Amino acid sequence: MARPLLHDYFRSSASYRVRIALRLKSVEHDSTDVDLRAGDQRADAYKARNPQGFVPMLEVDGLKLTQSLAIIAYLDATRPEPPLLPADPADQAHVRAMALLVACDIHPLNNLRVLNYLKTELGQDEPARNGWYRHWIAEGFAALEKLAAPRAGRFLFGDTPTIADVCLVPQMYNARRFDVPLDDYPLLMRVDAEANRLDAFAAAHPDRVAG
Repeated sequence: MARPLLHDYFRSSASYRVRIALRLKSVEHDSTDVDLRAGDQRADAYKARNPQGFVPMLEVDGLKLTQSLAIIAYLDATRPEPPLLPADPADQAHVRAMALLVACDIHPLNNLRVLNYLKTELGQDEPARNGWYRHWIAEGFAALEKLAAPRAGRFLFGDTPTIADVCLVPQMYNARRFDVPLDDYPLLMRVDAEANRLDAFAAAHPDRVAG
């Protein structure tokens, strides 16, 4: 069977999550670049494979999988070691809530197409767009810091990485790119540093995969 193929963009938060998960699962794979700046995601050939025209897309096991959390859930079900969710249903719900806080409540408001819409359709200048970006990260991080605190260990939940950490680390990268002050989130900073000591996280960093 063909090696998995990741349709990737180095600065895409969603792609970054999947890169981390693939490395945590030790899944050997190839990658192809979909340059969002150049509009590759809107090309007919790509949209024929992925009608939404987003990254990531993972071709694996004869499937074309889209949406980062769906991809990660598939990998966790088919390559269960190491698990990215705890076994207990209540703990699973807690970890999913943290992951979704990042993936559904912070990231969609700040992705490239939203920032482009603010610029081109709504006429917002760069300081206004950056202020928008920082606001939604700060609001989300404040909630995540409190949500994680009672059950955090080395990571957001316990002492092994979960899907929550897989979502956090790319968002921390984004926060630093946009000069979001992070001093109010000591737990998130500590977990981010801990995660990036692991090769699976470090090797997935945009600076390591940029073409």
